[in-house]
Amino acid sequence: MKIGVTCYPTVGGSGTVATELGLAIAKRGHEVHFICYAMPYRLGRVPPGVTFHEVTVPAYPLFQYPPYSLALASQMAEAVRSHGIELLHVHYAIPHAVSAHLAREILGNGPKLVVTLHGTDITVVGADPSFLPIVRLGIERADVVTAVSRSLANQTHELLGVKREIEVIPNFVDPDRCDRDFAAAHRRRLSPDGAPLLVHASNFRPVKRVMDVLEIFRRVHARIPSHLAMVGDGPDRPPAERFAREAGIADRVEFLGNVSPVEGVIGAGDVFLLPSSEESFGLAALEAMACGVPVVASNAGGIPELVVDGEGGFTLPVGDTAAMSERVVALLSDPKELATQRERARLRATGTFGTVRVVDQYEALYRRLLGS
Repeated sequence: MKIGVTCYPTVGGSGTVATELGLAIAKRGHEVHFICYAMPYRLGRVPPGVTFHEVTVPAYPLFQYPPYSLALASQMAEAVRSHGIELLHVHYAIPHAVSAHLAREILGNGPKLVVTLHGTDITVVGADPSFLPIVRLGIERADVVTAVSRSLANQTHELLGVKREIEVIPNFVDPDRCDRDFAAAHRRRLSPDGAPLLVHASNFRPVKRVMDVLEIFRRVHARIPSHLAMVGDGPDRPPAERFAREAGIADRVEFLGNVSPVEGVIGAGDVFLLPSSEESFGLAALEAMACGVPVVASNAGGIPELVVDGEGGFTLPVGDTAAMSERVVALLSDPKELATQRERARLRATGTFGTVRVVDQYEALYRRLLGS
């Protein structure tokens, strides 16, 4: 099969999943073409069977804002013509779904189209009245639409008024990315005294509730001296750093920014914290579980579809930092239970959400659409 993949190439869950899926499909002998404005950050060296097509947006004084969606549609159409791409798989609905629809209009008899919804393309951007009609159009015109959780599929129906079927194919994780020696090196640096290490990773947007992360840690540290590693960057990082200083925990909290591979830091932790108010799936939590790090999270959105109480993690109500800190303390106070949850986290991540199992679902979907 010849598959075209479009995603946002920057750090983020949708780009990570799209890139790893494309690479996994290429390893199975299929031809994969990434069509993006920059090289996906998880792509690394372009392996055999993979081609990268850069979307360039012309600079023209009349355009106050570069027309990326139109340039993308043109590049998609050209890639299909030049390489015989049979199916376009776009991740994140806006503007990729609409650009792919336009590319098919340009071609007349274009390739099949799969749209995968990842979260904020529906709950934030897609639900905005300025974008809702065009996002809905892109979704309705696709051959198949998938969502990374049942929660997100339901929200798409409710928020956008979409009537069509949405298939649920979850995110996945490659456990081989968990390098124990690399994680151990991070652990020695982040916790030089050997105290427990809590970890959080996100884009530091308000929905991630990073102040809750710090409050949970403050409560835990008051009872069990610990360290906290904060991975990522975003608008809430400055107030989070100020919170740490004012709460008197700055010397126990390290803000690392964006790191790669993220599994090195996540895998160094004892417990991963994800108290988000909205979460379509929780890819960072899945990456932690694959590395044997149990998760304490909120019960928002699709998180309970990933984190099942007692099976490598626990979910609690959004904003209940007291209950979350109690759960962390209970884990850290009971080495036997912590070890049990570590193993259960690893088994759930690699069993239910392992690469082979999920990529099989996507490959079967492609074959169904192409009749192969």
